[in-house]
Amino acid sequence: MAALGWLTPRRRPATARSVLAGEAAAEAARKSVQENEDAQATAPEEAREREEEFPVAGDEKAAAFFDLDNTVMQGAAIFHFGRGLYKRQFFGKRELARFAWQQAWFRLAGIEDPEHMQEARDSVLSIVKGHRVSELMTIGEEIYDEYMAERIWAGTRALAQAHLDAGQKVWLVTAAPVETATIIARRLGLTGALGTVAESIGGVYTGRLVGELLHGPAKAEAVRALAVAEGLDLTRCAAYSDSANDIPMLSLVGHPYAVNPDGRLRKHAREHGWRLRDYRTGRKAAKVGIPAAAGVGALAGGTAAAIALHRRRR
Repeated sequence: MAALGWLTPRRRPATARSVLAGEAAAEAARKSVQENEDAQATAPEEAREREEEFPVAGDEKAAAFFDLDNTVMQGAAIFHFGRGLYKRQFFGKRELARFAWQQAWFRLAGIEDPEHMQEARDSVLSIVKGHRVSELMTIGEEIYDEYMAERIWAGTRALAQAHLDAGQKVWLVTAAPVETATIIARRLGLTGALGTVAESIGGVYTGRLVGELLHGPAKAEAVRALAVAEGLDLTRCAAYSDSANDIPMLSLVGHPYAVNPDGRLRKHAREHGWRLRDYRTGRKAAKVGIPAAAGVGALAGGTAAAIALHRRRR
């Protein structure tokens, strides 16, 4: 994958589209925070898992950046979003079969497949084209409650809270639509979110992106752009991800963490002395990135259904 180029010390030159996507994500994130600062919802007060040894310094020039899919939340946000849109009859069973297959692959492999992510992106763009941004924001709130809230990793949530308690800003950085990412960040009491920016004119989606999917090198560009705008010192910042695709972003900061890492990221983290956190339970769950309590039988049944639907389309 493209992220492999980041295994060398030298920085790979970013493409113009990656830079554009990163800058657009940073601008959208800061605008969202500014517009909603007074109305920001705080996370419910509840007992949170703590890591006593976790080092967080109260530093105005430090911030934390968290990948979303399989780092903060089990599964991929864009697939859960697709399920919610299907429930509301935004599309039919054929598109649902595609989402089911992509989600099954993501959960089995425990990695982000660029081809599947691209297909999911194209599907969502075609589905939301012509709809108002405000409409999708309202629906996104409902979808979070239906499919996402119960999939938040408690351990990762505690890490984010440690940064917040130290007075630092905490940002999600994800390939998911920035609107969806912003909802999740607000529900978790985080500062804001950097996400893929879909073009809208007059508050209506055009079906096109600004730049490209915020994935891989584009995430690094978004973090870099936000750091400049916020006056952050990246050597004092932290970043968290499960995927080797995010090595560019992790390599930017002074405190990179591999959370629920895939095999390539785990290997890279060990070679470079990065810290590891794994909140999955059981040997099987550690391999595929799902909670052990979900049950192998349930996963197998869902995967078999997805494969059957996939074959039927051939």
